[in-house]
Amino acid sequence: MRGFSDADGIALIEIEAAIRLREMGWTKPILLLQGVYEQADLLPVAAHRLHIVVHSNAQIEMLEHLPKGPAIDVYLKVNSGMNRLGFPPEATAGAHARMRAIVRVGTISLMTHFANSYARVPPERGISVDTQITRFNALAQALGGALSLADSAMLLTKPETHADWVRPGVMLYGATVFPNQCAADLELLPTMTLSSEIIGIQDINVGDSVGYGSRYVADRPTRIGVVACGYIDGYPRSAQDGTPVLVDGIKTRLIGRVSMDSITVDLSPIAHARIGSKVTLWGQGLPIEEVATAAGTIACELMCGLTRRVRVLDG
Repeated sequence: MRGFSDADGIALIEIEAAIRLREMGWTKPILLLQGVYEQADLLPVAAHRLHIVVHSNAQIEMLEHLPKGPAIDVYLKVNSGMNRLGFPPEATAGAHARMRAIVRVGTISLMTHFANSYARVPPERGISVDTQITRFNALAQALGGALSLADSAMLLTKPETHADWVRPGVMLYGATVFPNQCAADLELLPTMTLSSEIIGIQDINVGDSVGYGSRYVADRPTRIGVVACGYIDGYPRSAQDGTPVLVDGIKTRLIGRVSMDSITVDLSPIAHARIGSKVTLWGQGLPIEEVATAAGTIACELMCGLTRRVRVLDG
């Protein structure tokens, strides 16, 4: 929570985490990004002064059935073209009017989310950011209230979307979703470093293979380091030979298939490497985007995928 102390509010999914934040002393706004899933959820929402996103008629009906009590501030979600959650533009005014008639509803803000904020797509393949902005702004003019549009990509590229509230996601953790760019290119600093150490060393000959399925076969005598981290910890099993790794601060590569609790790396560039040598799998000195690209995924998925086996060190 200390890392977000300067934020104006926090947006998240889980109601349990929101309640925990209140118990820890957070007094600023907390927004539940998917709203509530059942009627009973509205009781702790009101008790802990949480704000909720409303994206369906079912959620409006839940609010309509609330007994008397404190008002709940809501964000009406507009489906401006992503086609995930929210009311289509033609239904938004009706949903807004319906909520205005509910005694337990306080302020009504408007929000939307972009389908292609980080990449341009041809019209035949998807909707443009500008089209979504135009649809949303038309409703905003008609309905009023506070507005929230910008995600990480929009914060960095489209000032006109910043409005009243912004919702940075992956950039808060020092990563980006832009193709062919790393966080450092945008002057973002990594907040997570996944590190381990060498726990074993093997010297193999030409023709020897490494790991399950013998995916990597040596074309020269090679020194192999075994690292204590695998897919049970959240390191991606999809990572291919050549995925970058740092050993004692020197860049080398993954070779062989990722195992449940270990990976193997090429120690040839690090003559002094030994058991206990420090390994950085992503973070300080090694952009997480490079690892994500080699694993066929995005930085956000890697950060979200770490398991409870990974020990967290603060600072």
